[in-house]
Amino acid sequence: MATGRTHRPATRSRGIPEATVARLPLYLRALTTLSERSVPTVSSEELAAAAGVNSAKLRKDFSYLGSYGTRGVGYDVEYLVYQISRELGLTQDWPVVIVGIGNLGAALANYGGFASRGFRVAALIDADPALTGRPVAGIPVQHTDDLEKIIKDNGVSIGVIATPAGAAQQVCDRLVAAGVTSILNFAPTVLSVPDGVDVRKVDLSIELQILAFHEQRKAGEEAAAEAAVPAAARKEAAADQGPDGDMPAVMPA
Repeated sequence: MATGRTHRPATRSRGIPEATVARLPLYLRALTTLSERSVPTVSSEELAAAAGVNSAKLRKDFSYLGSYGTRGVGYDVEYLVYQISRELGLTQDWPVVIVGIGNLGAALANYGGFASRGFRVAALIDADPALTGRPVAGIPVQHTDDLEKIIKDNGVSIGVIATPAGAAQQVCDRLVAAGVTSILNFAPTVLSVPDGVDVRKVDLSIELQILAFHEQRKAGEEAAAEAAVPAAARKEAAADQGPDGDMPAVMPA
C-alpha cells in the first residue's frame, strides 16, 4: 500500500480553489452517509442541503472535479465518493504521528474515524518519560527523543501537535526538519513554518468565542424585538384615545 510520501493530492496542480478543497470533506461526509444507506443517486439540492452549502456553489465545486451529474437523475453517490476521496488523497494510506499525549492527544488517538478516512496513527509521541511505553488506544507512547527516527521509519508526512503552547513551535521545527510537510495544530499558538509546509490550526477556544459572539448578537436582537412590542402597543393605544386623551365615547347604535 502506498504511503503519504509517494503521492500528493492533485488538487493544486489542477487549479482547484482552496475554498472548494475545504468543502470537499463536507460533501464526502454527506455522501458517505448516503452510501451507508445504499442511496444510489442524489440531486445537487439534496446533497447541498446535507452538506450545509448552496446548491449552485456545490455544482461549481463539482465542475472542478469534472463531475456534472445527469439531468433528471443527479449524481452517482458511489462514484462521487471515489472521486472526492481520490482528490483528497484518501485512496491511499497516510501515516500520522500525534505529538503530545495529554487529555486531548489521548482523545485524538482514541478517535475511530481516522482509519475509515484514509489515515493511520503510526505513532504517539510525548516528552514525559512516565508515559513512555504506556499504551494509548493500543499504541505504545514513544519519547520525543526518538521523534526523527519515528518519522523516518514510518514515512510520515503529516503530524498532529497537541502539546502545550510553549512546546508547540519547537515540536513543529523538529517535525519539519524530519520531513513532515503537513501539520494539524491543536496547540493554542500560531506556528511559524517554511514555504512548502501546510498548517491547519484547530483552536477550540476561538470557535467558542465565535459562538459566544453569535449568542450575544441573538440575545441583542431578541431584546430589541421585545422592546419594540410595548412601543407599538403604546402607539396603537394612543390612536384609540380621544382628543383629550380619554377613550372615545361609545356612539349610539
